[in-house]
Amino acid sequence: MAAPSEEIPGPDLLTQAINSFSLPSDSATQDGTTPSLPPAMAALRNKSANEILSDLNKTPLFMTSLEENDDLEALKALAYEGTPLEVSTGFKERGNESFKERGFKDAKEFYTKAINVLLLEVRKRQKGEKKKEEEGGEEEVKREIAVLEACLVNRAACHLELKNYRSCTLDCGSALRINSGNVKAFYRSTRALLSLDRISEADDACARGLALDPENKSLRAVAQDIIKRNAQVAAKKKAELKREQKRRVEEVTLKAALKARGIKTRQTAQPPEMEDARIRLVPDPADPTSTLAFPTVLLYPLALESDFIKEFNEKETLGHHLDYILPVPWDKVLYTPKRVECYMETIAGGLVKVGKNVTLLKILTTANVEVVDEVARIFVLPKSKAEGWVQEFKRKKAAEKAA
Repeated sequence: MAAPSEEIPGPDLLTQAINSFSLPSDSATQDGTTPSLPPAMAALRNKSANEILSDLNKTPLFMTSLEENDDLEALKALAYEGTPLEVSTGFKERGNESFKERGFKDAKEFYTKAINVLLLEVRKRQKGEKKKEEEGGEEEVKREIAVLEACLVNRAACHLELKNYRSCTLDCGSALRINSGNVKAFYRSTRALLSLDRISEADDACARGLALDPENKSLRAVAQDIIKRNAQVAAKKKAELKREQKRRVEEVTLKAALKARGIKTRQTAQPPEMEDARIRLVPDPADPTSTLAFPTVLLYPLALESDFIKEFNEKETLGHHLDYILPVPWDKVLYTPKRVECYMETIAGGLVKVGKNVTLLKILTTANVEVVDEVARIFVLPKSKAEGWVQEFKRKKAAEKAA
């Protein structure tokens, strides 16, 4: 039994259509019964494939690129029946209805469409494509400008409700360029500027509006809000200034305390995240007679573990903290207060043994050590393994220096 022959895929529908249009005009079946093509298709019979595709691209249904053509413009014209004034007024009314129903996004879109229709008329007149005398004359133009002003102010109200404050101020500014006496534009721009904390500008806009309408309740109300907000901002700035001054005093006092004790500190390019843990004077950070407290980390290098002491007071001994930290839960045999030794790294890269009954202040001032990134680091090791670790530490440091 012969194997079935593999089917060759035929051309796609668009290619078939183009090929059929390109057949000779006198082609017909042998029986002569082929019906004649409609006039629109017959007109394409003698065109090339590229020419047919170009014609199809001018028809909106088949368009693959945007370009100006009569068919597309005709469809656009069908969308808006009536004069520009009638079309824009219709959009404005629909915007008003949506606004009343609190559909602020929809209302904004309707006002935008009305504005775009009217701005198109303005551009046509600027280009000389249309004269004021056409379609109603000077009176028609005045009505268009009135609708444009109303739509700008109404769209500003939508922006205000949607908290698009900057857009609100822009629309109000445009409305005021059309009519500098538009009180609503002054009110809405005042509200938007106040929401942006641009208080001086809000105050200016409010004052201008009240100059036009001194008894306007909305403007008088927002004027009181400006006074309240200004007081709040002033109080906030005063508090921030006070905090900054306090911070500077504490910073200077801390530096003086460290220098007076001879404690060396250093900051690296990438200090660890410490949240609010830092070197501080307690109980009063601004009092030079207060004692120093240091964030301290106890490192257990042989176990790759650590403990953190947020405030290790300079008058406290290491043994005081070891008594409540040790034994550690992960090793209650080797890591007890009596079975461990403690070390700190020196500035030169060596190690110094730290006595458990010596205060932190004495350690930091006499052992040639430094506090890096505001954290004191103490190595804790079992006595039985301390000597081996110290030798390994020195070997690694020597290798680093040699490299």
